[in-house]
Amino acid sequence: MALEDAKTQVDLAFTGSGRGLAFENAFGGALSAFRRRYTKDLTGVDLAITGVPFDQAVTNRPGTRLGPRAIREASALQPFDAPYGWDYSPLDEMTVVDYGDLPFDYAKTSEFPKALTDHIATILDAGAGTITLGGDHYISFPILRAHAEKFGPLSLIHFDAHSDTWADDDLERIDHGTMFYKAVKLGLIDPKTSVQIGIRTDNPDTMGVNIIDARTVHERGAAWVASEVKRIVGDRACYLTFDIDCLDPAFAPGTGTPVWGGLASWQASAILRDLAGVHLTGGDVVEVSPPYDTTGATAVAGAHVAMELMCLYGWTRRAA
Repeated sequence: MALEDAKTQVDLAFTGSGRGLAFENAFGGALSAFRRRYTKDLTGVDLAITGVPFDQAVTNRPGTRLGPRAIREASALQPFDAPYGWDYSPLDEMTVVDYGDLPFDYAKTSEFPKALTDHIATILDAGAGTITLGGDHYISFPILRAHAEKFGPLSLIHFDAHSDTWADDDLERIDHGTMFYKAVKLGLIDPKTSVQIGIRTDNPDTMGVNIIDARTVHERGAAWVASEVKRIVGDRACYLTFDIDCLDPAFAPGTGTPVWGGLASWQASAILRDLAGVHLTGGDVVEVSPPYDTTGATAVAGAHVAMELMCLYGWTRRAA
């Protein structure tokens, strides 16, 4: 198959099989994540991509509810070829579908966490992995609940400008800066085997989570960072969350909480690829806020992160 197949391929979001590269025109057709088939049928599915258009608790600029839509649009360019730097194509080797977005009542915010946990649990119970497109970063907490219920306490690999472990013992609060404090307190993640990458804001208590701050990434290099993360995590089941503000605002201006001095996109891509071999149960990319980036660069970065997560998950399945 090649690009000339665009003459016959169209609307793979509805007509595709869920497996294989896609060659419909990038500028046309019904949009879905990576031109995967939209379906609620998880029979035989290896990996489900789902969106969570939730925007409750960003620190400054709202708009992350539009992140899943923007990431899907940006992903339309990626299914033509196997991802660069990997020796396989996850779209060829796995049945990947777009499971659509989480339905929830935006006017009943208190019901949102359970709705999301149940949504992810449904996918996991069907035997598929999850890659989630957000949404503000709070969404990782209900997702971690579902993953920990299935896999036990997890190691967390967390790319971000912020550690998100500020103290908050009120479990009813929905806050995108305290959810990993709660995740440690509830035993969802093991801080000793968890690591945060790209941090560049102060926090008096990091809850024992290992920190590789942005300066260390710049000074030690991507290969060292990936090796150190793999040493810390070991062979434990892990979940990877990528807040797009881990990247410097020069590379991802469309986020609610931009902080200078962050990772370049090439650094993030190199680290993610060098993490091949970790036991990944799933992951998310969050806080893409398209209203603040008319170029679409932030959504492009989010779509590439999602592809790398797909590759890492496929690598885990290969090793199983």
